Amino acid sequence: MNRFLLAAAIAVGLSLGYVDSRPGWDDTGITAGLVLIVSATLGALAPQRPWVWALCVGGWIPVFGILTQSNYGSLMALLFAFAGAYGGMWLRRVVSPA
Repeated sequence: MNRFLLAAAIAVGLSLGYVDSRPGWDDTGITAGLVLIVSATLGALAPQRPWVWALCVGGWIPVFGILTQSNYGSLMALLFAFAGAYGGMWLRRVVSPA
């Protein structure tokens, strides 16, 4: 696994989680779309372990949501992260089969 991609995934995930936890941020659709797109991109770039990308990108939103606001609904972000990561993996395998 590429360390640069792992660091980028964690940085983007932390950023998305932080922005999503701010009181003035009320654009859940934008957050969900970004989680999906970033996870799909990482899943396509390194399809060996898509679950790692899903957790690194989407896992921070529930962490911030649950710890700061007791918002257990923020766990839904993981659905978008896993859908994106596995979708990217699938797309990579379809486009360039080994």
